This record gives sequence, C-alpha cells and structure tokens, in this order.
Amino acid sequence: MTHISEYPGKLDLDNCAREPIHIIGKTQAHGVLVSVDPENFIITQVGENATQFFGEAFDSFLGKDLTYLLGEEQMTGVVELLNSEEISVPREVWINNIKFLMLAHNSGLNLILDFEPLQEVDSSYHFQRQLTRVLNKFKASKSVDQLCNAATILTKEMFGYDRVMIYRFDEEWNGEVIAEIKEEDMGSWLGLHYPATDIPAQSRELFLKHQVRVISNVHYTPVPITPEISPLNEEPLDISRSGLRAVSPIHIEYLKNMEVGASLSAAIIVKGKLWGLIACHHKAAKYLDFYQRESCRFLAQMFSTELTLQENTALISRAKLSENIRRQLVVQMKEENDVVTALSEGNVKFTQIISCGGGAIFIKDQWKLIGNTPETKQLESLLNFIKKQPKNLFWTSKLSTLFPEANAYKEVASGVLCLKIADYKYIFWFRPEQIQEVNWGGNPQAKAFYNEKEDRLSPRKSFEKWSEKLTGISEAWQENDRDVARALRENISYTLLAQQQKEIEALNTQLMEANEELKLFSYGLSHDLRAPVRGMEGILAILDEDHRKELSEDGQALLQMSRDLNEKMNDLIDNILEYSQLNHADGLKVETVNTSELIGEVLKFVNVEGSYPKTTVKILPELPSMEGDRGMLFQLWSNLLNNAIKYSSEEENPFVEIGTEQLKGREVFYVKDNGIGVPKKMKKKIFETFQRGVGSRFKGTGIGLAIVKRIIEKHHGEVWLKSEEGKGSIFYFYIEI
Repeated sequence: MTHISEYPGKLDLDNCAREPIHIIGKTQAHGVLVSVDPENFIITQVGENATQFFGEAFDSFLGKDLTYLLGEEQMTGVVELLNSEEISVPREVWINNIKFLMLAHNSGLNLILDFEPLQEVDSSYHFQRQLTRVLNKFKASKSVDQLCNAATILTKEMFGYDRVMIYRFDEEWNGEVIAEIKEEDMGSWLGLHYPATDIPAQSRELFLKHQVRVISNVHYTPVPITPEISPLNEEPLDISRSGLRAVSPIHIEYLKNMEVGASLSAAIIVKGKLWGLIACHHKAAKYLDFYQRESCRFLAQMFSTELTLQENTALISRAKLSENIRRQLVVQMKEENDVVTALSEGNVKFTQIISCGGGAIFIKDQWKLIGNTPETKQLESLLNFIKKQPKNLFWTSKLSTLFPEANAYKEVASGVLCLKIADYKYIFWFRPEQIQEVNWGGNPQAKAFYNEKEDRLSPRKSFEKWSEKLTGISEAWQENDRDVARALRENISYTLLAQQQKEIEALNTQLMEANEELKLFSYGLSHDLRAPVRGMEGILAILDEDHRKELSEDGQALLQMSRDLNEKMNDLIDNILEYSQLNHADGLKVETVNTSELIGEVLKFVNVEGSYPKTTVKILPELPSMEGDRGMLFQLWSNLLNNAIKYSSEEENPFVEIGTEQLKGREVFYVKDNGIGVPKKMKKKIFETFQRGVGSRFKGTGIGLAIVKRIIEKHHGEVWLKSEEGKGSIFYFYIEI
C-alpha cells in the first residue's frame, strides 16, 4: 500500500510546489474529522483525536452508524440537512457534553464532517456593527494605500492577531508587504519582498477556492486519520475543502523559522485573480472558530470589492484619456494621406496614447523615431527578434533578459510594447529602466536546504532584511496599455485598408483609360499598318507579273522573299488584332455548340484535303457538345488543329487525332499529333505571345497558342501540354461556363 504522507523522491525546489497538500492524510488538532458513507451514514474514517473530544477510543466509532455519535434526537435533524441541497450550512450539535459546530461537505464518494468546539458567539448585532464599521472605513478610503491600512487596522481590532499585513503579488507571484500593523515589540516587515516559492502555485489555487486558511497552533502534532485509505474507493481521502486539513511540514517549519505561533490568511481576489492576502501572525497559539473565520472572509470580500472599485475607477480615468487621444489620432489619420505622418507629426502623437519614454514606427522599410529610443541599427536587430514572436502584440518590462543585446540600451528601453499591424508594419513604445532597490525578507536565492533528519527539503531559516539592486526593469505594462494598443491597431489597419482601396480605385481608373487607349491603338494599327502592307503587296505583285523575267535568279529569289515577308506581316497584323479583340471583349455570347460540326467547319477552313493530302485526321465519335462563345471556340479549334496539321506535315504518315479523355476528375478534349513535338525548354513558354520553338521551318507568328490560352481562360477552363521533342504532342483542355 502506498502511504499518502510520502514525499517526491527527487529532492529539489519543486517539491514544495508539488507536495500533495490536499491529501496529506492528517488534520490539525483543534477539531475532529469524521468521514461517513453518505448512502447509509456508516462512519468509515475518523481522526484519532476523537478520543480526546468525544470521550471514547477513536477506533470504536469505525463501522458504526453516525447515530452512535450524535444520538437519535440530533440525528434526525442532521439527516434532513445532509439530504438537502444546503449541506454546507453549519449545524450545532452536542457530543460528550461539548457543543460542536458541524461542517459538512462531499469529497468524491465520501461525506466529510468537521467537528469544531463552539465558542461563545457574539450577538448578531455585534457582528452587524463590525461589518458596518468595516464597510464605512473602506468606503472612506481615498486611495489603495488608505484602503490597505484600514484593512490591517480593522482586522487586528476584530481578531486580535499580533501582526496583520496586506501581502500583494506581482506578475511573477513574488510577494510584497504593502501595509502592516503590529505589536510594538515586533520588528517591521513593511516593504519586504518574498519569492514566489514561499507560496507555491497549488497553495495559491486553494486560496482562490477556499479563501480563508487558519493555522491555530504551529507547534501542534498532526492528527492521523484512521484508516489512511478510504474504504469506499480505496483512494487517499481528499480533504482540501476541510478547515481542519493539516499543514505542509515545510510550511510549518517556515512559520517556526519566522517565530510565528499561529496564522490566518484570507484571499484578496480582484477580477477572478489572486491579488494578494490579508496575512495575520500571532506569537502564540490562537484559534478562530468558524463564525470568526466567516467574518474574516466577509471582510476580505468587502476589501476586494472596494479595491476592485478603486482600481476600476483609476483604470477608467486612464482609459478615457487614452480614448480621447486615440480618437484624435483617428481624425488625424483621416485627414492625412500618410499614416506615419498622422501618428507622429500631428497635434497628438502616438506616444501620448500610452505612458512611455519614446516610440518608433516601422512601415515600408522606413523608421520614424520619437523621444528616447534605441538607435536605428539596434531597432533593426530588435525587430528581427520580435518578428519571431507568435502574436501580434509583444510586451515585456525586462527586455534584456529575453534579448541580451538590449542591455546596451536599457536606460531608454528596458521595457518594450510592440504592435504588429501587418507584415513589415510595426509600432513600438519604449519605457526606460527604473533602478529598484528591493528589500527581501531573507536572501531570495537561499530558498531551501536538504534536511537530513526529516529526509526532505526545509525552508530557509533567516528572514533578515536582504537588499538587492534590480536593473534592466521598466514600469510594467498594464492590461489597459495592451487594450489601447489593440484598439489602435484596428484603427490603423482600417485606415491603411481605406487608403489601399483608394489607390486601387485610382489604378483601376488608369487601367480602364489605358485599356480604351489600347483598343483605339489596336484599331489604329489595323488602319495604319494594313494600308502600307497592302500597298506593298500590290507593288510586289505587279513587279512579279511584269518584270520577273527581267530579273536575275537572285533578283527573283529576293522578290519571292519580299512577297513572303509581306504575307507574314499581314498574318501578324491579323493575329495581333485577333488577340487584342479577345482581351477587350466585353462578354461571351454563350450557346450550346455541336463540337463535331464545329470541327468539320474548321477542317474545311484549313483545307486539309487540298493543302495536306497526306494527313490523316481521326475524330472520335460522339464528342460532347460545348457551352461557350461559338466564334471564340472556332478560333480555339482552328489554332489547335492548324498547329497539329502543320507541325506533323513533314512526317511520312502525318496523323492527327481529336477526342476526349477522363483527366483531373472531368472529361477533357485533346488534339494529338505525331509531329515534331515541343522542346523541353519551351514547354512553359509555348502559350506566351511571340514564342516559337521551330525556327523558320514552318510559317507562323507565335500568337496562335496565346490566343488558345486566352479563349480558354475567358471560358474559365485550363489548357496544358504533353509532348516530347520528335515524338509528337497532345494538347489537353476543358472549359467551364
């Protein structure tokens, strides 16, 4: 069987944080814990000090009905309570002629009952007067300092502890005594800091849940619970909700080293987070009963409420100021075309929205610096570091600990808050170093040591004042600072987006104007180039007919070359106009086209039988119809078939095949030939204008496949090529309307 009192085998500073404080298996000595089966109220476990309080041997209660302890008369009311939804309501009972307060709660399969001797309770009027006085004192406080001082005074007056402190946590859970009242013969701990390990994470979590923790006698002997393991579930008993739960031996030793005899701690909770503690110490043993502890809990809650109110009031005041500045910045950004100028050179600057020593803006590879900042080269390096951070908002008050290079400029930038607007758009706020002299309650580095006698860690023994100078730390960035930065990010992003939209609209207008000019140029090209080309064609024809015989063989060859070049120029003008008209076409005249009939028309137009009598053209039957602009589809098939026929014409048995195939999850058309193929280096360029991979062997302008690609794009389709040089080509395409 595993004993629940065992500690982790590895002895290091994590032990304190990992100690199983909720199942220590023992209780304090000022009351008795009894665990029963809620189904039948049979007692299954009991604290061994039951002998002292109940007048019988503790093990005599095991296995007996709870009636054996409470009697028939009291048991009736207790059963009604335990079966109700208000199980946690305290109930007064008599046992062994002693008046007890019984506190019940469920823990898994177990019903746990805490029995504490009941002291004389003050009248309800006295309790009401106490709370009314507390409330009035808190309401009269004008600052957090006044509120904390009032809380210590009232707590000491109500409960009589020798020392009462307000203990506040920082961002790293180190604690500081910010208010204190004490007996005159005790040394002051006001202003002392304590490391986070003094109150480990699991202890802080319990304070959030249960809020008040009392240790009646630091020198008590822990009371075992018998049996150690619950018979109901064969697991250690979780007693984290019990007010009698024993105290960690490490914490007990810690209090003894501080010469504390008893303690009381009450949680100060602000916005759901543990802000700090009302910490009470007494030189001797001191017991507070349940009602007194409830009074302390109410006091801590009223303190927390008033503290939240004061912090919210201060936050609202700062937020209003920041909001006014942000609104002015928004106005400046609307009035100024350049965001950087609006943020940095207007009546209000972005550095005023958050308290800082200086700031920087990085947009479009340019820096704009305001106030005290690192140098530009240092900022470039810092920016590269921040770009690696996962979130749009980065902040730290200890930059040099994360980015050692920053140690060189910690005087101006120990703290940085950086807002990412978009890629290559960042805004920085910098806070200077605030050298702090921190007084610790003992050396924070000497947290614990190995105790051979106890075979565990022991806390430090010295709590004498230990001073440390902290450098490279700025004022911390508050939640409000981050909220303001995020709000500004939205404003800047919206402004940049609006500016980009204006720029796009202006460019679109320019593009439309250029498009119209290009259209006019195309028609002008038709008129201005066609006339001289046709004139040249006529002159060359006359020269050929009337004077060919007068020319030498070389002259006749030059004349033929001139006529060929003139013809090529005429074809080029036609293709350019054709391509231009595709780009400027306003829309498609969509209709259903019989593909086989359309291909037949194209083949007649190409005059395959007359011009290419050796070529075999195979058209697979039942080609699917096409939805599109018939004129454009004619151009599409005309260019593809003309290329296939032309570039296979030099083969011994030229062959062209037209059909469909299932590719890319759809039915696609293909035009296949056994011609010259396409060189590998030309495959990616073949659909661009004026790109040819065949030299002068075949006539052409290099625009045909560009026209094919453009027509298919207008029909929301795709075209691609499969080819190997010298082994033919297959052009695949599909259209979607």
